[in-house]
Amino acid sequence: MPKATRRPPARTSAARRPRRRDRKRSWISGAAVLVVIGVVAALGWHLTRPGAADEGTRPPVSALGAGTRMGPVELRTADLDALRGFYTEGVGLSVVSQDDREVILGVDGSRLLRLVAAEAPADDPGQAGLYHSAFLFPDEAALAEALLRTARVAPTAFQGASDHRVSQAFYFADPEGNGVELYVDRPREQWRWQDGLVVMGSAAIDPNAFVAEHRGRGATGPDAGAVTMGHVHLRGGDLAQAESFYADTLGFAVTARSDGALFLAADGYHHHLAVNTWSSAGAGTRPDSLGLGSVAVHVAGSGELDALERRLTGAGVAYERGDGSVVVHDPWGTRVTVSVAG
Repeated sequence: MPKATRRPPARTSAARRPRRRDRKRSWISGAAVLVVIGVVAALGWHLTRPGAADEGTRPPVSALGAGTRMGPVELRTADLDALRGFYTEGVGLSVVSQDDREVILGVDGSRLLRLVAAEAPADDPGQAGLYHSAFLFPDEAALAEALLRTARVAPTAFQGASDHRVSQAFYFADPEGNGVELYVDRPREQWRWQDGLVVMGSAAIDPNAFVAEHRGRGATGPDAGAVTMGHVHLRGGDLAQAESFYADTLGFAVTARSDGALFLAADGYHHHLAVNTWSSAGAGTRPDSLGLGSVAVHVAGSGELDALERRLTGAGVAYERGDGSVVVHDPWGTRVTVSVAG
């Protein structure tokens, strides 16, 4: 199955963002450091209104409460073995369970990714779908090791790197073109909030220097922390619809805005979820395709589900209430399951 080519439109002067798709790149397999051909341009787009100076502003309050986090992302794939190899040998996930049609991947038994065999057309970047799944690492050393592994497993998969002020992020594409972000957060006390929005940006990171500085310097043992699904970034057709569904109804708070993108979170995080229209503006209901199957959100207790039911009912949005979960579809047909964390 040929890879989908995912090229967002050119940046505007109002708000610039990473152009990761069209950069020449090369990795030397097995090297002690990463070698990238080409220079990553400094980007520096800001996601708050200029001129605000109050660094003491608190994060916005979300309807979804403390303990909210992202659950596993489901990917539909034409090559189960290829994707399993990329995410295990490169990213560093482990097989939780598998059969001929499905592979569940995670860390320490926690489920982060569900790969499902499917026969369907390739993902179309002009439609709604997945922009990237973002794996959050516990520290810079663990991230540096994952970068080396992924570079060796998939030498041409690298798509760019950005210092977002709140985090340091490295971008790849898996064997079927699904976007992948590997990142580490900076300490929360270093994040800045202005007028209820988090200050972010996109400055260049040298992957060679990052690996050289951090490899082998992390914590070890049971207190070292584990990889989690830090956030999920989607393609959508309209940002107003995205805000109405994911903020007003589902219960995330808007934490940042840029030209063509919306960022949302619960409990003061910089973002658990994002939606952009860079290549998919005006897209309608998603056609059957490979790529994104579903998104999951974990909440702290059943009271969160009760409150979500009330919001969905008030908004006239159809849903299904199960045992410990609420299943709903976003404006473009992507299944979103909100469940009590196990």
